Amino acid sequence: MSESVWDYPRPPRVERDDRLVEVVFDDKLVAATTNALRVLETSHPPVYYLPQEDIAADALRPVGGSTFCEFKGVASYYDVVGERQVARRAAWHYPDPTAGFERLLGHVAFYPGRMGECRVGGEVVRAQAGDFYGGWITSEITGPFKGVPGSAGW
Repeated sequence: MSESVWDYPRPPRVERDDRLVEVVFDDKLVAATTNALRVLETSHPPVYYLPQEDIAADALRPVGGSTFCEFKGVASYYDVVGERQVARRAAWHYPDPTAGFERLLGHVAFYPGRMGECRVGGEVVRAQAGDFYGGWITSEITGPFKGVPGSAGW
């Protein structure tokens, strides 16, 4: 199966993904679930949101600050805590998602480029380029992807 990010909708769509999704940081399995949600938006690789209950209880530390998404609302951030290291502002969630994105409540997304390894169905993902977006690129996803130099106007 191949998916082009240019076939994804705008505004984005939220859909369930029942493959095993894993996040590893600092030699620690931070999260593992078969109940992930993925957000699909034109020109972006999917962003995976994992249920809070499938994330290690000691792996997330709330931090100040927020950002605003025109579709999903106000995002709050977490530091991700490993065995010996901390990844600053490496995960986020929507504590009060806007209408149409209520399914994201209680779910957390991770920047794959700030983790040791993120996997979907056993496949190690590549991180979306840039430091703002948190897309997960697998072999089934084709671009070009927003986030590379020169794509700000897409």
